Amino acid sequence: MTASVNVIGAGLAGCEAAWHLAQEGINVRLFEMKPEKYTPAHKYSGFAELVCSNSLKAARLESAAGLLKYEMEMLGSLTVPCAKANSVEAGGALAVDREKFSDAVTEKIRSHPLIEIVEGEVTEIPEGMTVIATGPLTSEALADEIKKLCGEGLSFYDAAAPIVTFESLDKEKVFFASRYDRGDADYINCPMNKEEYLAFHNELINAEKVQLKDFETHPFSVYEGCMPIEELARRGVDTMRFGPMKPVGIDDPRTGRRPYAVVQLRRENREGTMFNLVGFQTNLKFGEQKRVFSMIPGLENAEFMRFGVMHRNTFINSPQLLCSDFSMRDNGDIFFAGQMTGVEGYMESAASGLIAGIALARKIKGLEPLRLPADTMTGALSAYISDPFNAGSFQPMGANMGILPDIGIRIRDKKERYGAYAQRAVDSLKNELERINYGEDNC
Repeated sequence: MTASVNVIGAGLAGCEAAWHLAQEGINVRLFEMKPEKYTPAHKYSGFAELVCSNSLKAARLESAAGLLKYEMEMLGSLTVPCAKANSVEAGGALAVDREKFSDAVTEKIRSHPLIEIVEGEVTEIPEGMTVIATGPLTSEALADEIKKLCGEGLSFYDAAAPIVTFESLDKEKVFFASRYDRGDADYINCPMNKEEYLAFHNELINAEKVQLKDFETHPFSVYEGCMPIEELARRGVDTMRFGPMKPVGIDDPRTGRRPYAVVQLRRENREGTMFNLVGFQTNLKFGEQKRVFSMIPGLENAEFMRFGVMHRNTFINSPQLLCSDFSMRDNGDIFFAGQMTGVEGYMESAASGLIAGIALARKIKGLEPLRLPADTMTGALSAYISDPFNAGSFQPMGANMGILPDIGIRIRDKKERYGAYAQRAVDSLKNELERINYGEDNC
């Protein structure tokens, strides 16, 4: 084929996109600034470098992470087979020897006859069909160009509150209400008495925090509106009661009185299967978040779909800017992939690059688009980052069972329930791939 595509960034997402396009007979120019220039987090010269953990999370199918990887293999992933071939012992997780994994991906990419590697920093978006997969540490010059492209829809810090499933809340302790009964009762309220609040405050200010990297500027030094909840608590014992935990305008229907403090949960997705803790962006370690936030009445047995984070992370307002195939709504020749789109995690980033590569290849060939079913993990992630409902308060999201549509039957055992979700997803994706006669070798 004479078509040629630019892919910027040889991380997990860029490699997946470039590989799939080349496998479809399309010439690819893959731009990578290493080894000429490194970000503060990258050290290895190879592609698909894992900069933090070497774990790609759970391997079992009945987990969100395992289901995602299984679907990626069905779609023809490059990185999942490379990870399996270079795995190390890690219990039920898929962990890799990070250098061997990078070397394996690099060799596959460099040896492909239709992939041209262009080394050096990209400071302008090239002409023609392009996949931008430059990651959360995009260089300043290119970030400026992306900002021009995206307008105000570009963020530089990930300041997100924890998300819990609605199903896991104790409905005997929480209630729906809006402040002063204005509008619909859209918020879930978790009331606290004084004793509960003081105990919570004490554990919160003494909990262990994540240590930021040297190159990260603390987000709350950038904007006061995203103060970590634990820092707010340190300003005084009652500070939270005049901030995100203020009880003014809220009466507990069981007592008829105003609680001493209240934690509000806001709907995270259109279906109402997930809710976030309003104002609870945090730098606490994940285990500490589970321990301390489970002290909130109604959240004792809460299932956390994601924990709160605050760190440097360049990402776009994807629900405002992108379609579900990761192409721009107002420029179908430009695709985004990787963490910049608001998918969170190694394999999530790789999956977005794979989806973008598939979509662009099928567009170039004039084929019917792949429509990822909403009940698959790849489809649910694609839907989450492209649903305009999420544009007003968009924050990155990783693979989790909470973003999948409800299965419609009550299964009490968690493993069995997740197994049912996984089987439904696999069947749905298989049916879609058969419908469009997607490459038999991938199925």
